[in-house]
Parts: sequence; structure tokens; C-alpha cells
Amino acid sequence: MLLVIHPDNPDKRKIDQTIQVLKKGGIIIYPTDTVYSMACDLNNRKAVERMAQIKGIKLDKANFSLICYDLSHISDYTVQFGNNIYKLMKRALPGPYTFILNANNSVPKLFKSKKKTIGIRVPDNNIARILVQELGNPLISTSVHDDDDEILEYITDPELIHEKYENILDLVIDGGYGKNEASTIIDCTGNEPEIIREGIGDIDII
Repeated sequence: MLLVIHPDNPDKRKIDQTIQVLKKGGIIIYPTDTVYSMACDLNNRKAVERMAQIKGIKLDKANFSLICYDLSHISDYTVQFGNNIYKLMKRALPGPYTFILNANNSVPKLFKSKKKTIGIRVPDNNIARILVQELGNPLISTSVHDDDDEILEYITDPELIHEKYENILDLVIDGGYGKNEASTIIDCTGNEPEIIREGIGDIDII
């Protein structure tokens, strides 16, 4: 199913429809402030496992991120971090950044692994953030791209994304054309933050 949702003023009825899909264990594709991404409810184990299958990876090897509404949920999944990291995240978010943080004991249960880190995103996108707000907890998410390419080719047209995935997952949200460059990844697991992938987010923020 392809569901058109206006990015500036998301229709509540359509958001509610998407939430019902997520709560039933569905997998969606939705817009962010970078590339289109695949997501499910982190509280639905079967959905998380199915998303790993769709991506063709083992769940314990998956580098999925948590999509949050703001910084308030982050302490539920991460080890306490320094004030310098908090201030950096406060400056950068919402925005096109993924922060790698040390995970607390709740994260290995999500991924059936000994996962010690987790990626955190707060996209600057109304649809993404309202979905998380209405769901009541973060989404588990991964970007949509062609895994066969050495250079990642991101699909920017939601109608083409729908054509590719309509028989594989439950819902594609058309929130307008996506971008073809991913988030900037900042590793905050050490003493000082370190850029490990330069994307849309300005690296001078550190």
C-alpha cells in the first residue's frame, strides 16, 4: 500500500493508519531528512526479525538505528554519557546525524546479540517524528538502498520504492522525493566524538 502524507502538515488519520500497521507487526518505508528508510516497532520482536530477513542479514549482525522523537528516550537504551556529548547532540538534533552510543542491557535483548553500541537518530522530518510520538516508543530503522551496489544507490522516488517493495512489506509512505545522501555518523563511544561517515550533516558541528 502506498500512502501519500504531506510532509509539512501530516494528516492525523493517515498517521493513525500507519501506527496501526506498526502495532500489528508491520514493516513500513517512510521519509526522513536524508534517505527513505525501512522501520518497525522496536517492541515487536517478529517484526524486527522480519526486517532483518528482508535486508538479507542476521539480526545479531544488523546495524539498525533507533529513531527517536527527541533526546528523552535515549537513556532507556544507552549507557550514561558525558555532558559534552549531550550538548553536541542537543546542537545537532533534530538533524541528519546518527550518533553511535554505548548500549545498555536492553539493547542486546532487542537484537538477540551481545551488541554493545546503538545508533540514535532524531530526523528533522515531521512524518518520522510524529510517527514515533504517536507510537509512544522509538522505531527500529535502516536505510533503503540497493545492497548489490558497491556504491550505495539510494532510491529517492517513493513510487519506485513502492514498486520494488509492495509485495515484501506492508506500507510505503510517500512524503515527497527523498535525498540520495545518508546521515553523518558520529561515534561517541570513546572519550571524544569521531566522524566515521560524512553524510548530509555538517561535520564542523563537532
